[in-house]
Amino acid sequence: MHTILGAGGAIGTPLARNLREIHGKSVRIVGRRPQKVNDDDEIVVADLLKADEVHRAVAGSAVTYLCVGLPYKHKLWKRDWPRLMRHVIDACKAYGSKLVFVDNVYIYAPEALPHMTEQSPVGPVSKKGKVRRQVNDMLMAEVAKGELQALIARSADFYGVGIRNSLLLELVYNNLKKGKSALWQCDKNKIHSFTYTPDAAKAIAVLGNSEGAYGRVWHLPTAKDKLTGQDWVRLFAEELQAKPKVFVLRRWMMKLVGVFVPLMHELEEMSYQYQYDYFFDSSDIERTFGLTATPVAQAIREIVAVEHQ
Repeated sequence: MHTILGAGGAIGTPLARNLREIHGKSVRIVGRRPQKVNDDDEIVVADLLKADEVHRAVAGSAVTYLCVGLPYKHKLWKRDWPRLMRHVIDACKAYGSKLVFVDNVYIYAPEALPHMTEQSPVGPVSKKGKVRRQVNDMLMAEVAKGELQALIARSADFYGVGIRNSLLLELVYNNLKKGKSALWQCDKNKIHSFTYTPDAAKAIAVLGNSEGAYGRVWHLPTAKDKLTGQDWVRLFAEELQAKPKVFVLRRWMMKLVGVFVPLMHELEEMSYQYQYDYFFDSSDIERTFGLTATPVAQAIREIVAVEHQ
């Protein structure tokens, strides 16, 4: 049994499909309102902030995938992420389940952003990044003690079909589709990598089913194109046959609007990632497992073909 905690999101749904169709695994889908992806999926309703419910969800699992996406609020992250991670670690140890944690790049120091690898220096400067460092440290401490088999599958910002929390889709694609200017943060001339969710899900399934993958961080397959914000706007505009108009949200603008719009306040904290070139290198997983990222032009065509209906 392979169990997905937080199924139904950007990664959970395609991961469930990959585990069943490609790897032939029985899949258990866990969440507050879980829905089947495959016809024979097992469904478990659980609140992952409650230890007994996490134990019930993990029991009998060979591998557990932690794909939870908490609401984008620092105070909530600070309160809930450590508790959630503690419950999952304890449950996996109790039932002998391996653990795959799907993570982001918030943990890296700003100077690492122009070329991020698995060996990049850790040094988060944001409140959310410091929370991610805390839960990463909790997990890897158990691995170092030999008490848990686990790995961290890390990605750049996501983009893909049906994702409602992708800034690339929300600020660029959706605005261009409506005939408006795309929005980009801080500097449209800086490079910014994005990980395509079907590629991420495929790779996570491979990692979870590979004995030698455990005990370390892996970067999920991400296109090597060094595209700037303006490039991303142009590519989406070409596919939509729209004008590649873009308005740059300066950090001071986000800070000002954030006084009245809570989400903008949360985004402004992370906007330093758009002040630097942001290149995510996934060469290691590509060499080791022969996995490759979908070409950007193809990924954009697939997104537009589904979303623009």
